[in-house]
Amino acid sequence: MYNINISKTTAHKYLNRELKLFSIVRPKKPNYKKGKPHKIFENLLKQDFYVEEPDKIWCTDFTYLKLTDGSFRYNCSILDLYDRSIVSSITAREMTSELAIKTLEKDLKKVKKIRNKIILHSDQGSQYSSKKFVEYCKKNMIQQSMSRARCPYDNAPMERYFNTLKNELINHYYYKTEKEIYESIEEFAYVWYKHVRPHSYNDYMTPYEKRRSFKRVNKEINFN
Repeated sequence: MYNINISKTTAHKYLNRELKLFSIVRPKKPNYKKGKPHKIFENLLKQDFYVEEPDKIWCTDFTYLKLTDGSFRYNCSILDLYDRSIVSSITAREMTSELAIKTLEKDLKKVKKIRNKIILHSDQGSQYSSKKFVEYCKKNMIQQSMSRARCPYDNAPMERYFNTLKNELINHYYYKTEKEIYESIEEFAYVWYKHVRPHSYNDYMTPYEKRRSFKRVNKEINFN
């Protein structure tokens, strides 16, 4: 009727506006406070992420989360390479060595008995290379391993988990309060990611199913 020509891009933009569809925009990364490293450790994994039993090798890292008021919160998580389960996760206001220690401490309380040293792999961040964290690891029979500088592939399973957390949860919601984001991450890590979501590394079993199968096999071996 009016013979007006508009581009596909413009039509798409107006259609999205009418239907109230919006693209997911990732928040900008916050500026981290850089501390002074105490010690850098050798990379013991060298991108070999296969483990035959639980509580042998853990990976850990931090990620940032943004509230609607523009402030940031920081999550520290620990992942067991055996079944890719999140064995510990804490969110706080600051990204510090204290947060890294609390997260590791929370995990160690769940482990009944450590027969050999557990390897804990991280990046070279000052939180993990600080004197306080290094001494805590030594005291608790934790052998540290670190990625090469600026090489996220050296800690790929941890990177993948945080990408999944953000793509499947964080980027789809607006969080107004600390309580909202804390509870949301706890439920994702310990319920959805552990008990519901299949993982390709586990032959599409959930982390819970993978660990349960290990316990069942070991019971049969001990019984025989």
